[in-house]
Amino acid sequence: MNRASLDKRPDEVAAMFDGVAPKYDVVNDVLSMGQARRWRRIVVEAVGASRGQKVLDLAAGTGTSSEPYADAGVHVVACDFSLGMLRVGKRRRPDIDFVAGDATRLPFADNSFDAATISFGLRNVNEPAAALAEMFRVVKPGGRLVIAEFSTPVVPLWRTMYTEYLMRALPAIASKISSNPDSYVYLAESIRAWPDQDELAARIAAAGWQEVAYRNLSGGIVAVHRARKPGRDEAANAGAQDALRHRGTRAAF
Repeated sequence: MNRASLDKRPDEVAAMFDGVAPKYDVVNDVLSMGQARRWRRIVVEAVGASRGQKVLDLAAGTGTSSEPYADAGVHVVACDFSLGMLRVGKRRRPDIDFVAGDATRLPFADNSFDAATISFGLRNVNEPAAALAEMFRVVKPGGRLVIAEFSTPVVPLWRTMYTEYLMRALPAIASKISSNPDSYVYLAESIRAWPDQDELAARIAAAGWQEVAYRNLSGGIVAVHRARKPGRDEAANAGAQDALRHRGTRAAF
């Protein structure tokens, strides 16, 4: 698979990630010029989980994003549909619960988690709306959602430079250090095809989440969206939400 679309086949995407699993984290550090670690720290801070709470880390891959929670005494479940990624992660961190699962049909009971988070994985789901609804289902009332995803740089010149990097430099660099450079052509195209910050905020709100806000990182290359599931009383009285009213909501979290 070397062309991105919003009609992604889960088996093809999983196979692609299986192929890059051994060097995935190293390649990410190189291609992000070290920024990936900073982005992950900000996500952990936004989730704000405390010892004893339970967090779903969806599209967790090798579990790099799950490790800070486990180290802090948080019960984290690292869920991904790539068995290759999960095997690499389990060898490195046998103390973390790694679970194979499809983001659109999560293998967890309703209201199981205090928070759900997904970093750089929502755009690879063939039905992002279904994934947002599933995360809503498994998070407890009052619980949190945090999404980190590549987005649209806010300065036009920076946006142009970034697009050039995505489509030319990124695949060229990946060809030198990755075992499956063609997968990074797909990844670059999937980033370019992904909706911007406001559109993603609207989609999150349409799934029932409240207090949707986002923070731009690295000039908008990445956006971290945060939201909350209504409490039981709120859910009973809220009714249908108008997703458009969440457009442009930003927060300095």
